[in-house]
Amino acid sequence: MMISSWRRRRAARREGKLQQQRNDNGEIELTVPRDFRCPISLDLMKDPVTLSTGITYDRENIEKWIEAGNFTCPLTNQVLRSLEPIPNHIIRKKIQDWCVENRSFGIERIPTPRVPVTSMEVSDILSKINVACMKQNGKGCRDLVLKIKSLAKESERNKRCFVSNGAGCALSEAFQAFSRASFDENVAVLEEILSALAIMFPLDVEAKGFLGSASAMRCLIWFLSSGDLSRRRNAVLGLRELVSTDERKVNELSDMEGAIEALFKLIKDPICPTSTKASLLVIYKIITSSPTKEKQVKRLVNLGIVSLLLETLVDSERGICEKALGVLDGICNSEEGRQMACNNALSMPVLVKKILRVSNLTTDFSVSILWKLCKKEKTEDDASVILEALQVGAFLKLLLLLQVGCVEETKDKASELLKILNLHRNKMECVDPMDNFKDLKRPF
Repeated sequence: MMISSWRRRRAARREGKLQQQRNDNGEIELTVPRDFRCPISLDLMKDPVTLSTGITYDRENIEKWIEAGNFTCPLTNQVLRSLEPIPNHIIRKKIQDWCVENRSFGIERIPTPRVPVTSMEVSDILSKINVACMKQNGKGCRDLVLKIKSLAKESERNKRCFVSNGAGCALSEAFQAFSRASFDENVAVLEEILSALAIMFPLDVEAKGFLGSASAMRCLIWFLSSGDLSRRRNAVLGLRELVSTDERKVNELSDMEGAIEALFKLIKDPICPTSTKASLLVIYKIITSSPTKEKQVKRLVNLGIVSLLLETLVDSERGICEKALGVLDGICNSEEGRQMACNNALSMPVLVKKILRVSNLTTDFSVSILWKLCKKEKTEDDASVILEALQVGAFLKLLLLLQVGCVEETKDKASELLKILNLHRNKMECVDPMDNFKDLKRPF
């Protein structure tokens, strides 16, 4: 037995030596054995798996092949009887031994990969969750959800497996089921389900139907209002999922007590950029799509949304900037919103600065807000906002915008703004003396 084992090791060493070749400079080059290479990438396999045809590939490469819609073996072209590849532990162990033997060449030993979850395992977990829901077994369901979270976070492949096998729908249904029962008793399981759901976003229509039920939405608002940071983040992401494609959910949400205040608080005391953007998107949907949008805008103005948005816009990333300007544009559709914006010292400097600075969308929103504010001032004796816009360089910014080009609606508003501003140019020197356009005179 010992002699046989020694002979195998000696044969392996000889095979390794045969793979070492000298190049033109006399230096030894190492060639990876053919059986250790993936037939697709020709690279050393890190996680060898075998298909039903008996051919071994690296897991990452063969899964990409199958996900692309190919159901045949790349090497033999035979139709695959099963799309679940089987780990080839023998080849993996040989590759690891070869790496160790050749570490002097800079070869690092490949780590032993975790075995990914299979569709059958996912289906088994989800069916157990369904049973736990029917029995109102909160602890059992929570343990299963924790297992889903752990497996899904192990790899992107595991997450895709859960999503493709309907985990989002099963978890949404579980969230609805436990939200209907005693809330105080089910807080722990509801929190874990919502946390797992956040990993599965975006949800399909059926899953949104469960999550958008009255009891589930009330639970989301409760988490958004009184939960810890993680709960609040996951709750607003859930609301974003619901309102992004269904205006009925926007209407229901706008009528729920505490929703507007909770969303406002999430912007005022931000948790992370993702939650801030989600809050802004939900508010935007409410103030532009809800039948009670005038009422909601008034509530937001009384909360101080205008000053909060302008302070947020001073120094924010592109995504937040675009959404904050979108909300401010919606707020300025109301008389109260325009009045608050006109009275804020940040309005003109921030809006003019965002034109042609961040993105086309921020330019469109900034011009739209300026147009609404200056149109308001045009109808009144007080022209302080128009003069302030001139002072911070709005005239030349708008001229440049027309030369660069923009969408037709923005172009029309910019042209009208220039006409309004031009009427007051003689009241204030708005051009920097060092500006190359200081001598530019153009009647409007």
